[in-house]
Amino acid sequence: MLERIAGQRPQPRAATRALLKDPSGQPIDDAIVLWFPAPRSATGEDVAEFHIHGGRAVLQALIAAIGAVENLRAAEPGEFTRRAFENGKLDLTEAEGLDDLIHADTERQRRQALRQLKGLLGDKARDWRGQIIAASALVEAAIDFSDEGDVPDELIAPAKAKIEILLDEIEDVLAQEGRSERLRDGLVVAITGPPNVGKSTLMNQLARREVAIVSPHAGTTRDVIEVHLDLDGYPVTVIDTAGIREAIDPVEQEGVRRARSRAAEADLRLWLVDTQAAGDGEDELRAWIAEGQHGFWVVRNKLDEPEAVTPDLSASGWPCFSISAANGRGVPELIGALTRYAAAYFDEGSALITRARHRELLRQSADALGRAIDLPEAAELIAEELRLAAHRLGQLLGRVDVEDILDVIFREFCVGK
Repeated sequence: MLERIAGQRPQPRAATRALLKDPSGQPIDDAIVLWFPAPRSATGEDVAEFHIHGGRAVLQALIAAIGAVENLRAAEPGEFTRRAFENGKLDLTEAEGLDDLIHADTERQRRQALRQLKGLLGDKARDWRGQIIAASALVEAAIDFSDEGDVPDELIAPAKAKIEILLDEIEDVLAQEGRSERLRDGLVVAITGPPNVGKSTLMNQLARREVAIVSPHAGTTRDVIEVHLDLDGYPVTVIDTAGIREAIDPVEQEGVRRARSRAAEADLRLWLVDTQAAGDGEDELRAWIAEGQHGFWVVRNKLDEPEAVTPDLSASGWPCFSISAANGRGVPELIGALTRYAAAYFDEGSALITRARHRELLRQSADALGRAIDLPEAAELIAEELRLAAHRLGQLLGRVDVEDILDVIFREFCVGK
């Protein structure tokens, strides 16, 4: 194919200028061609790259020329990465890191994904698996020499000592709160409160564009509106919800139901109160307090108007901010506080685990190691628990029994990756 289109096969890994031609011999483009013979390529297979000029006609002509070559077809989404995985160029955690890198929207997400792509978790898991196998070798030796008197005890004791050290290390990783896993999805902040207190106006201020309809009439927002923000590299999703009140209209009732549901699921709630309407929504807010809901900030809005008395929430211990959503007064300070909250929420130091799949398999491996330590001197049972622990780490790396999840992972990749 390469000789047919470029007229030659370049030297491996050397950028070579070539005149690309279609099957009839008509020139397509004056381009750069790269040739990566297996196994020294990104996928471990023969790979050719065409670096062409970016015009649509050039691209279409080249694709048509390549499509005319027998036994060639377009790659499926994620197929290049899957082939790299199957040929041992990437483990599954690194492939997941590449997927996260492709879909990273913020600087912090990019950094975390790049650490995973470089093998942050995979290297650690390989080391842990090697330690388990070393301990297993001692236990298997004890089984082989079970008729040699005190030999089994001399082998099982050091094996358990290795396992205890390893288990402590894995438990330390699992003890992290898992917020690095949330960095992939972002912090969710819900703007909530009674109707007509300026929730949609604040939403537009945070988004710096008009994403929500602003009206002086209560009940304008009927559905949940979302906007995605990048606060100093941290992904934050802000939700504008319907005003919470006892509604009569069925559509508004559904909006209030959704508002309550999304606010309850949010990581942080901004409860807006109107300085002109003392006591409005206070009962609802205190109901949230009674339910023990966490993550509340009280935001006193409409400072551009003469103030009235607002609920006394000093005993709650929650942060309280004063703003004017209409003219932006106090909004930069609120955004700064949100940025600091996101920085504290996402502990990048705990980014070893970035997916629920990682945490579940590490948990199962740790549980097996714990059972191995607690077992009496029954070498066969200890060996089985160590085998299970090593198997779970193998699943983490994608080297054993992962066919059922490969399609789910790689189909999320973009075409051409």
